[in-house]
Amino acid sequence: MVRVSRPPADPAGFDAVGVSLAGVQVAQFAVGVLGVLVITNEYAHGLIRTTFAAVPQRVPVLAGKAAALAGVVFAVSLPAVVGAFIAGQSVLAAEHLDVSFSEPGAARAIVGAALYLAVVAVIGLGVGATLRHTAGGVTAVFGVLVGPQLLTGFLPTGLAEDVYRWSPAPAGLAITTVHHDSTSLAAGPGFAVLLLYAAGLLALGAWRLHHSDA
Repeated sequence: MVRVSRPPADPAGFDAVGVSLAGVQVAQFAVGVLGVLVITNEYAHGLIRTTFAAVPQRVPVLAGKAAALAGVVFAVSLPAVVGAFIAGQSVLAAEHLDVSFSEPGAARAIVGAALYLAVVAVIGLGVGATLRHTAGGVTAVFGVLVGPQLLTGFLPTGLAEDVYRWSPAPAGLAITTVHHDSTSLAAGPGFAVLLLYAAGLLALGAWRLHHSDA
């Protein structure tokens, strides 16, 4: 509504796709928490012992959980993201700021938003596997997603911009926008950075599973 009542001064630089997908920034917390719960609930109820009794190789168990979680989150998120895009464009149409699916970069941003949420869920899984505690895992996920941005307020301008640009959420969210500025990475490199964070946290969780008792 704010966008409709106050149209941008330069419509050419207005990211109608990114505005429609802004809800992803809220949804990321939900899927991150889901990722944590996928494994910490098993520890909380002792079911993890049954899982490891059935499949003694713990790393494949975690990899299987990651693949299944990412697939489910992507499958659920994609229709929701498409719906958000359609709803957003219907609002923006009042000021003739709407775009179609055929807009360059729109399809990539829409699919990218669902992929982003799937990867964030895997990040939550990695954190949960490492900490094995629901409250601690949820707190850590929030820290991973928003902590670096909060830190930038205490850093010199140049360093703050670099920290922000390479932080997990800002880097990954670049794939959900069409227009980029100097404060963000391009879509491809940004998503690659997010994947590296996810791989690192999942590897840390795998190491913990392999070297600790259930």
